[in-house]
Amino acid sequence: MAASLRPTGTLRRGVRGGAARAVSGRCLGRSQASEAARRLERSRVSRSGANKFQQSARERSLAARASSKYVFDPDNSSILVAGGGGVGIMVTRMLKDMGAWVWMLQRTDERRADIEKMMAIVINGDARNDDDVSRVFEEIDDLDAVVSTIGGSPADPSSDSVGNINLIEAAAAKGVKRFVLVTSIGTGSSRDAPPSQVYDVLKPCLVEKEKAEERLKELSEKMEFIIIRPGGLKSEPKTGNGVLTKDTTVCGPIHREDVASLVCKCLFSPDSANQVYSAVDKEQTQAEFETVDL
Repeated sequence: MAASLRPTGTLRRGVRGGAARAVSGRCLGRSQASEAARRLERSRVSRSGANKFQQSARERSLAARASSKYVFDPDNSSILVAGGGGVGIMVTRMLKDMGAWVWMLQRTDERRADIEKMMAIVINGDARNDDDVSRVFEEIDDLDAVVSTIGGSPADPSSDSVGNINLIEAAAAKGVKRFVLVTSIGTGSSRDAPPSQVYDVLKPCLVEKEKAEERLKELSEKMEFIIIRPGGLKSEPKTGNGVLTKDTTVCGPIHREDVASLVCKCLFSPDSANQVYSAVDKEQTQAEFETVDL
């Protein structure tokens, strides 16, 4: 069922000083836009209401600004994040703390308030619906990258393939530079990594995720891809021990916040172009394996 798209005009990231003609998916008048621009600017430098992301966010932002080794500047970049779960929300928060303009694709308004508190822009739509996806990409005038963390369930895995493929094809057609797709260990070449009983339970999703991975690879001449396959996701606070590996036999747990950190690191690193990684917590994984340092 198609969901309505909130923005009614083309969304432009503009410049920070006179920016934000559209905020939170609503078109604003001049006075409202000025106030919104001031709020957006304050959100980049203010750390009032400190939370568990505060210190790491500052460190990420400073590191990004100090380094010349990234594909495009995180500050003032334009990113679409698709996915309503924990990893997607955390990626959005981290990107905002790095100075990016972030749009978040949501099927419902359930998380709108939380997303808008981060000064990200909500666009309502269903990735499984071609018309919704087309309108989303039309609404965003200038887009550097897409991050998709969307996924289905064994009972209805259509988001894993149809939803992601719709986003992938629309992004390539628009000329997006990079697409980061978060799938799962057990997908594609990592088929034999998880225990057989785990694979059997997740097989409906993993088969559909592989279809999305393959479509993304097919479009690599038009758009750089990064595929990240996390192990079993944990909800506790990050450990800082999340690592990437190209070893397709590795399987282990990882915390959602650590996955989000790895997504942001890969997004801006030139060394991650057209790469497929597994992501696990190195201290919670028994096997020995080589890690990738970006």
